[in-house]
Amino acid sequence: MKFLVHSSFHFIVLFCYVYQYNCENSTYTTKYDGIDLDEILRNDRLLAGYVNCLLDKGLCTPDGKELKSNLPDAIENDCSKCTERQREGADKVMHYIIDHKPEEWNELEKKYNSDGSYKLNYLISKQEVNLESKENKSIRDDDNDDDDDDGDNGDDGVPTLRMNNKE
Repeated sequence: MKFLVHSSFHFIVLFCYVYQYNCENSTYTTKYDGIDLDEILRNDRLLAGYVNCLLDKGLCTPDGKELKSNLPDAIENDCSKCTERQREGADKVMHYIIDHKPEEWNELEKKYNSDGSYKLNYLISKQEVNLESKENKSIRDDDNDDDDDDGDNGDDGVPTLRMNNKE
């Protein structure tokens, strides 16, 4: 009986430890959330350093090491441990690389997302946004066309004065 109580106690302690560990690590560290991503994206040398780190072609900064260690899990689990800021930052960087650095994206995709699902989802969402934008522009243009039916606007959209000749 003493053995059973002792074993149960160890199980409860282990369970509490595992539970606490999982709760504490429910998101990735926010230690590097203050990094200026726009500065990195504007600077080819900085961006290349991070890309080379991720591709095992160069040295990694401390934040690059953290990114490299979390990236496979983040991709596999749809960034479930990312904070909102991390998710937005990840999307911003990956969208930039897809749009502006396709060769680098292809290498990263081979290593981290070989099925191409991230890029496909991004391109689909981008196309949907473009279609919505075009539809909204078309609706605005149609509304503006209705205003021109009275003939008060010239070709350039500037109101013109009409003179009545009552001679």
